[in-house]
Amino acid sequence: MSPGRDQATKIAASGTVVDVGETTTRYLLYGLLPGWFVPGLADWVMHRRTRIEDTAGTKESLIHSLMMAEVGLPIALTLRYEVNPLLLSVQLGGAAVHEATALWDVRTAVHSDREVKPVEQHIHSFLESLPFGALAALMCLHADQVRSLLRGGRGDPDAWRLLPRRPQLSPGYLAGITAAIGACVLLPYGEELLRCRRAARSRKKRAGGDEAKWRAPRTKKRSEKGR
Repeated sequence: MSPGRDQATKIAASGTVVDVGETTTRYLLYGLLPGWFVPGLADWVMHRRTRIEDTAGTKESLIHSLMMAEVGLPIALTLRYEVNPLLLSVQLGGAAVHEATALWDVRTAVHSDREVKPVEQHIHSFLESLPFGALAALMCLHADQVRSLLRGGRGDPDAWRLLPRRPQLSPGYLAGITAAIGACVLLPYGEELLRCRRAARSRKKRAGGDEAKWRAPRTKKRSEKGR
C-alpha cells in the first residue's frame, strides 16, 4: 500500500471525516477572499509612499480601478449565483483580462517617474496569483460544470443562464464582505484617485500661472513699442 493510501486509511480508521467540498468552500469564503484585502491595502500604501499623484498620476490610478472592476464583477456574481458554464466563462475571462491589465499597470508605472520597489513587485505577485488560486479551487469544487463548459453546455438548458445560488449565503456574511470591500478597496483607492486628480489640477493651475507670468513682460514690451 502506498504511503498516501496508508495515511488515508489511518485517518478513516480514527473516525475523522473531512468534507473536502465544505472545507474548500469555507477556505474560499473566510480565508482567501478576506485575505485578498491585505496585499491590496499594502499595494495602496506603496503607491502613497512613492507619491503616485506626482509621478504616474491619474492614468495609473485609473488602471488600478479597472483591475478592481475586472475581479470585482466575477466575485460579486459568484457570491450570488450558481457556478455554471456561463459564470465560469466570466471568471476565466475576468482573470485573463486582469492579468493583461496588470502588465499594462506595471509598464505604466515603470515608464513614469514612480519607483516600483522590489517590495511592491512582490505584493503584485500575490495580487496576480490569488485570482488564479481562487479560480482553480472553485473549478475543483465544480468539476461537472467545467466538463459542461468544455462541451459548450450541450444538454444543460441552464448552462448559459444566471441561476440564484442555492443555498444563498447569509445576509450577515454578504454585509460583512461588502463593508470590507468598501473599507479596504473602494475607500483607499478612491482616495488615491481623488489625490491624483487634485494634484493634476494643481499642476495645471501652476502651469497656467507660469505661462501668464511669462507672457506678461512680452505683452508689455509690445505695448511700449507700439506707442
